[in-house]
Amino acid sequence: MSGPVLSVVTLAGVAPDRASLEALTLARSVATELGSPLEVVVAADPGEARAAVSSLAGRGVTMAVVVEHDRLTADHPDGWAAAVAGIAEARGAAAVVGPGTERGNDLLARVAVRLDVPLAANCLTVATGERYRLTRQRWAGSLIEECWLDARVAVLSVAPNTIPIPAADATAAPSVTALPVTLTDADLAVHVTSREAPERGKISLGDAKVVVGGGRGVGSSEGFAELEELAGLLGGAVGGSRVVTSAGWRPHSDQIGQTGLRIAPDIYIACGISGAIQHIVGCKAAKHILAINTDAESPIMGVADYAVIGDLHAVVPAISAEIRRRAAAS
Repeated sequence: MSGPVLSVVTLAGVAPDRASLEALTLARSVATELGSPLEVVVAADPGEARAAVSSLAGRGVTMAVVVEHDRLTADHPDGWAAAVAGIAEARGAAAVVGPGTERGNDLLARVAVRLDVPLAANCLTVATGERYRLTRQRWAGSLIEECWLDARVAVLSVAPNTIPIPAADATAAPSVTALPVTLTDADLAVHVTSREAPERGKISLGDAKVVVGGGRGVGSSEGFAELEELAGLLGGAVGGSRVVTSAGWRPHSDQIGQTGLRIAPDIYIACGISGAIQHIVGCKAAKHILAINTDAESPIMGVADYAVIGDLHAVVPAISAEIRRRAAAS
């Protein structure tokens, strides 16, 4: 048996976020192939980390490490890199796996530097053997690469919204090990100083099952009122293309695409969006795509499951009216 596979878990509230559960799913398959135990490091304050451990029941995790340091918070990337790298060395880890989110890739890149090994980012599959054989996303997901990884410790991030998360099985919750760490002032020098909270009650694009997206065809910031109404009726969220955020019609936090957010809803309703490759990268993980556009030849039609050729300012209100009619009749 080789050393353990160490999975880094970040939180959304008091539970592991979706990207971490995807990474944990891949980490479990790697651990199974290696015949190694699966362990996790919960990258959060000790109290939050302990509260989240129960959510890991049924995920095949044997041990959860809670890092203790009186100055370390979730906002210290170098501090967490030092902690995770130290745990990996002490445990003789065969691999360190984590979410390919902005925070996850940032943290794992710092871990890889400290371990003096490469980082293989945005992995989709991992096969073990004398070397690790990987498939991973490159060029913002427009290319799938097959490659081999030679490293004494495999440091891998998992591309978000690409791996199905199975239902929890009958395995028990992991045991918890508290681990005090020693950090330098340099480890704690870089930190997040403030955060901008989303509007209270607003469904995040990353979690929404329905996303209504608007592009240049919406015409103005006021034009998004029709999309907001439709999203509200469907219990969804509203996003936009880069053109929209560059014009100031929506905040950058609503941008879907290569330089924005990658979404994976059950359905994505793209309104007045032509479908540049950068935008397609952000929405291609949606289970279904409905495109509403006056141009039947626009690139978005090449990836859409359903299409309505027409003016979104006529089509979207008509959809909303029909939803309200059916709701009243039920």
